[in-house]
Amino acid sequence: MSAEAAHGPAHYKKIWVILVTLLAISFIGPFVGVQWLTLVTAFGIAIVKAWLVMKNFMHITEQPRFIGYIIATSLVFMLLFFAGSAGDVMNQKGDHWYKPQVEIAAPAHH
Repeated sequence: MSAEAAHGPAHYKKIWVILVTLLAISFIGPFVGVQWLTLVTAFGIAIVKAWLVMKNFMHITEQPRFIGYIIATSLVFMLLFFAGSAGDVMNQKGDHWYKPQVEIAAPAHH
């Protein structure tokens, strides 16, 4: 089977249906009411959807190996940034600092 036949309109339609189905599942998840299940399915589905897009639309698996290394390195740096900044962003106070509460004003009615 040629690469063109493998990635024809039917292939892309099938991937689209899978992506929309996964979107629906991740949308329905919070209505179940089980927080850990919602988090696991939301992040699990996000990873699967990202892989499907990279593999089928960006054709990452057909690229030279160093492209995968660049993507993996980017993800590692993103996780390091999150790990380094999460403590400040997610907490209201720490040693020698506090995050002031910002009050959002109600819109003025004219």
